[in-house]
Amino acid sequence: IGGAERGWVEVAYTEDRPRLGDAAFQPEEVELLATVARQIATLVERRESQAERAKLERRLRHADRLATIGTLSAGVAHELNEPLGAVLGFAQLASGHPDLPEAVAGDLKKIEDAALHAREIVRQLMLFARRDPPLTQPTEWEAVITAALGLMSVRCCDAEVVVVEERSADGILVDADPARLQQVVVNLIVNAVQAMPGGGTLTIRTWAEDHTAVLEVEDTGVGMDERVRERVFVPFFTTKDVNEGTGLGLAVVHGIVSAHEGSIRVDSVLGEGSRFEVRLPQSGQPGPTG
Repeated sequence: IGGAERGWVEVAYTEDRPRLGDAAFQPEEVELLATVARQIATLVERRESQAERAKLERRLRHADRLATIGTLSAGVAHELNEPLGAVLGFAQLASGHPDLPEAVAGDLKKIEDAALHAREIVRQLMLFARRDPPLTQPTEWEAVITAALGLMSVRCCDAEVVVVEERSADGILVDADPARLQQVVVNLIVNAVQAMPGGGTLTIRTWAEDHTAVLEVEDTGVGMDERVRERVFVPFFTTKDVNEGTGLGLAVVHGIVSAHEGSIRVDSVLGEGSRFEVRLPQSGQPGPTG
């Protein structure tokens, strides 16, 4: 098929027949078999072509939706940024006044917390809306992960999450934007910590395989069912409480990884935990398929 051998079909008689010299089949039988083989190859090629076309159309529709959401997100984030800054600034200013009644001080703290949460949503919106290509450079895979773990160490400690490191990718370089790649690792760790409200174990694994740098982030948290797992990278989809999740963290991760010609997948068992695997091509290598 397409000039390449794809498989075998064995043709045999169901009963003994007289031998035809050195040939097992008569010429007209051979021609019939060749005709059937060509028809089968044409049918398989047509179906594969149709499947590939449908796959590309789905990707294009998805890309169009993401572009529309990204444009909308950028506009909303821009419009919200300044008023949110004013709300936060005045709340913090008012909180500094002496002799504030306890009830008023408590209300101001709630305003400040809500404004900070809203600002985080705006930050995630702006990250998600970025459509400029990453400014890549040869980047040490392990150095980025070490930096992200350093940023998240206090949060993990506060959440009673034990971090286990199984890392074996020293010296591996990837062509990446270091800041964006660090955001990938941070968002995956944040997602894992949020999935373990009662504490647990976060395992970070790294290795190199077939010219690919691999990162695995595994938690012992609540896990996901199939419905949630299928939508986990969809923008604004979240199962977390209003004040805990924006539904953009994993969408941002997916976007950054895709922009770096990488791949990401998730395995999860409800009640047992989740495992995210990120693969990026090493410097000078093509992106992973699938």
